[in-house]
This record gives sequence, structure tokens and C-alpha cells, in this order.
Amino acid sequence: MGFACYRQIMMRSILLDLDGTLVDSYPGIRASCLTALLALGHAPDDSLDMRGLIGPPLEDVMQVLLQSYGDNRVGEAVAAYRHHYGEIGLLESVAYPGIGDSLEELKRAGLRIYLATSKRALFACRILDHLQFTRYFDGIYGSLPGGEFDHKPELLAHIVARHDLAPSHSLMVGDRRYDIAGAHAVGMRGLGVLWGYGARDELESAGADHLVAAPVDLAQVVLSILDQH
Repeated sequence: MGFACYRQIMMRSILLDLDGTLVDSYPGIRASCLTALLALGHAPDDSLDMRGLIGPPLEDVMQVLLQSYGDNRVGEAVAAYRHHYGEIGLLESVAYPGIGDSLEELKRAGLRIYLATSKRALFACRILDHLQFTRYFDGIYGSLPGGEFDHKPELLAHIVARHDLAPSHSLMVGDRRYDIAGAHAVGMRGLGVLWGYGARDELESAGADHLVAAPVDLAQVVLSILDQH
């Protein structure tokens, strides 16, 4: 293979977050969080807004939710959450309008596409299967039992190493500061999406290299960025 062809392949790799980027998973996540709190004997406020908590590892989310109750049973809360989410919650995830078309366009353009989520890999696979998105991905990666790959820098480093990606010719796409920080930790550019759970200020403060306003524009923006290098 010639150098020009090799360079083109290396520069056309995209890593995508799941929650808040490809799917609106808030209803299912919220329901599973409330169920976990109830399982531990708490009475959470039905009006509790958890959107700002979506993104970091589940253990971190549960720790925050339990703090107001003076409860440190994070492991029990996580187990209760995952039981409910695996049975019911994950099926409530809905693709953002236009995301399917963008994935189709990115695939037609020859990009190698990888999912990079802090969600359990098993749940992520089931969501993509449910939405019939699995066919677009060259690899699906998420956290594993025992805490491996809970954090984005570790997860992205694993994907880069496993697929021999050149970080300088790759792009991470996500809606929270964790996605941008993870991208920069492995020498990759970070594209922030403005339709998810993180605000513009959060993404800009995290140093997002680019921003995109609507799912329908995702493919065009990604291809424009990758074609610059």
C-alpha cells in the first residue's frame, strides 16, 4: 500500500460517544437512577433533573446522588441501577433525529467508526442493535465489569492501541467535557456536539477543537475537519 493511501486511511477514523451524542438516553437513565435510590430505601424527588450527571462513570453518578442522603452504598446503588437498566432502561434510548443519516454518510465516505462510551459495553451493544446502528461500527467499546475502561482517557488509549490509530488523524465526538478531555489526553482532537447533555460553555471550557450544532450536520462537519489534515 502506498504512503498516500495509508495516510488517507489513518486520517479517517472517528470515535463516537453514545449518550447525548447518538441517542437521547435520559428517560431510561433517570428511571434506573430513581429505581436504584428507591431500592436503597430513599424517596427521591420526582422532579429531580439528572441531565448534568450523564457522562462520567456510573459510580461517580451514584456517589453524587447518594451524597444528599449521607449514604455511601455506591456499589449497591450501581448494582440496582444496572439490573433495572438492563431489563428496561436501555430500551428507552432514542436516536437523535438525523443521526442515522449522518452515520450512513460517514460510512459511505469510508471512515472507520468506533463507539467509545463509559456505559457498559454490553448495554451499548444492545442499544445499537435495538436501533439497528451496529452495522455502521468497526468496533464498539465501553466499560467492563471490574471498572476497566470506566474513564475516557483509558478507553480511548485502548481503542487507539488496538486498532493502531494515529491520534493526530482521528477525531473524538461527544457532548461532555469528559469526551474532550479524553481526546486531548491521547493526542486526539475533540468535536463537541451541542444537542446533548453538556452546554456550549462546558465544551468550550474543556477546549473543544470544534463544535457542531445539529445531528444532521455531523457528517459534513466531521468530513470537513478530517479533510483538513
